[in-house]
Amino acid sequence: MSTDGPLKALNDSRRYLDVVQKQELSKSEAEWLIETTVSNFARYYNSGFIEYRKSVAETGDFASVEWTGRGATFRDVSGREYIDCLGGFGLFNLGWAHPKVVGAVQAQLEKSPLPTQELLDPLRGMLAHLLAEITPGDIQYSFFVGSGTEAVEGAMKLAKLYTRKSGFIASVRGFHGKTTGSLSLTGKAIFRRPALPLHNNIFHVPFGDAEAVEQQLRIAREVGNDIAAVIMEPIQGEAGAIVPPDDFWPRLRQICDEYEVLLIADEVQTGMGRTGKLWGVEHWSVVPDIITSAKALGGGVMPIGAFMSTPKIWSVMNSNPFIHTSTTGGNPLACAAAIAAINVTLEERIPEQAAEKGAYFIRQLKDIAARYSDVYTNITGKGLLIGQHFVNDEIGYAVASGLFKRGVLISGTLNNSRVIRVEPPIVITRQEIDTILNRLEDTLQDLHSSISTPNVLISSNGKSAEAGSMVGAFLAGALANAEGAPLASALVKAETPIAPTLALPVAQLSTDANSAVA
Repeated sequence: MSTDGPLKALNDSRRYLDVVQKQELSKSEAEWLIETTVSNFARYYNSGFIEYRKSVAETGDFASVEWTGRGATFRDVSGREYIDCLGGFGLFNLGWAHPKVVGAVQAQLEKSPLPTQELLDPLRGMLAHLLAEITPGDIQYSFFVGSGTEAVEGAMKLAKLYTRKSGFIASVRGFHGKTTGSLSLTGKAIFRRPALPLHNNIFHVPFGDAEAVEQQLRIAREVGNDIAAVIMEPIQGEAGAIVPPDDFWPRLRQICDEYEVLLIADEVQTGMGRTGKLWGVEHWSVVPDIITSAKALGGGVMPIGAFMSTPKIWSVMNSNPFIHTSTTGGNPLACAAAIAAINVTLEERIPEQAAEKGAYFIRQLKDIAARYSDVYTNITGKGLLIGQHFVNDEIGYAVASGLFKRGVLISGTLNNSRVIRVEPPIVITRQEIDTILNRLEDTLQDLHSSISTPNVLISSNGKSAEAGSMVGAFLAGALANAEGAPLASALVKAETPIAPTLALPVAQLSTDANSAVA
């Protein structure tokens, strides 16, 4: 901190608060905000975020900085409108700024934004009551946190407290968070390796393979490894909307009972109607011992997560209520949002909407994939948790960036686009889905028509080689521009219409195929 740091911070905070209060920006204000945002991210937050984002690379003169939205559409500060097909990776089930959720938070804000930590706060009890009414089986108790990874950490701790065992079985390519405990469960080396060693006594098996789970439990029993729980996503989200065989979850329930271990369903992404059921496990009529929830639980307005369980298991919490606490978890504003989110989810039949719209969306995407078999390898998913699987990262990124330039936000970054999730707000209209499909078709046709030279493949040294990819030549020219450009100022203006001009080693484009956020 410099000697004049506090004075600078005071003046900067005044200008930033002025932006917070504004509903609209002039052109000059918007350009200032874009430049300031890119600079702040590069200098004070994480420059890597900028290097891989379509919102910086694919928007012409100025980066796209989000501003406001309603339903399934939003605008950036320059006034460009997008259909949201990313949905905040599951945050926006109810769309951007659902009025009932916003209204509940605003009303609570006028009374009590945060708890005393001593008096009983009514909304925490109300939310716990509602969750007991809508969760499977005899799950009755809840604890509230601020995020999905915290919910998973809490579920792990509860399982260990109840069973007095320390081990867990999770799945390869599963995603449960990036804090130390949940990261131990996450099944991707790209996330785990830099933080090793993590928690021990953690075992990973192929997702959807119940026999592998049973074999691991059998081995654990033979060698004396004590397993507290098996934890799985009902449908793998970050891995690309991977749906397990229909007998997988019923067999998990049977196996866990046989070996006397708990079954944890990580519903952080699948819960609250995303897959066409209120909870993902309901597709197979399975009742887990512990459920985690987050993302859409806050109605797309406030961050909140929860882990929930039965009275029998929760007895270890009731006997010592201070064994697990959180200063801000379950605060009145977050609980108000979650109460409203549950109300809207039930009142507007969000799970049923997801089932109907998802069936249509998946059917149309499969038809497109069949016609562009040189681009796609598969379409997977349930409800509105859908995975587009491409032949490689480069083609996936070309599709994702092409859609972005056509006003459709979808997942996919420069170094991770082989699998791109389709996860729009569930309130998206059929007309908006058709618009997305038309723009996808246009993107794919444009990729075909753009190729007039022999196809090439980008190798790890950035050179071109003959290959069968239909967009090889298209990407070769684009990615050639990605080497050697300065980061600080060039990031504000993206000069290349296809791929970013960034100081990024081309080798990274193919080495971290499974890197993503969730």
